[in-house]
Amino acid sequence: MEKLSLILWRERELLETLHYRLEVEQLVMAHGQTRWLAAAARDVETVLDQVRDVELMRAIAADEAAGVLGLAPNPSLSGLIAAVDEPWSSILADHRDAFAATSEAITRVAEANRGLISAGLRAAHETLLGLSGSAQTYTPSGTTVGEAARSVQLDRSL
Repeated sequence: MEKLSLILWRERELLETLHYRLEVEQLVMAHGQTRWLAAAARDVETVLDQVRDVELMRAIAADEAAGVLGLAPNPSLSGLIAAVDEPWSSILADHRDAFAATSEAITRVAEANRGLISAGLRAAHETLLGLSGSAQTYTPSGTTVGEAARSVQLDRSL
């Protein structure tokens, strides 16, 4: 159980780090700091890779613990909690509760980040359409109309 608990602590730390990295990514996008967006996304990917590695270690340790307890392979954390005595049941329950809370927070931030990415893509698309003079708008009845062609001056020195 001790080995499993140590791995669960590592996984919790990595999930907290992932939450932090997603928050940083969100701040970068929300403030239009596109210069740092690739670095923020790379940081998220790096932590996700580490989480995958620790999840594999956790699965192996959980199988070993299940074997000692006479349980079937690939046990759930709840199944292990029910099968062990104190203090391990409380320790594993604390891990389970922390995973649930952190996972919920990560999901919220990830959804907000997807919204920011979608909004950014829409804005870029509309800008490009505006430059070409073919941007579409909607009438009160819901039909689309193209904007009248207009002259656009583009500074290509950028």
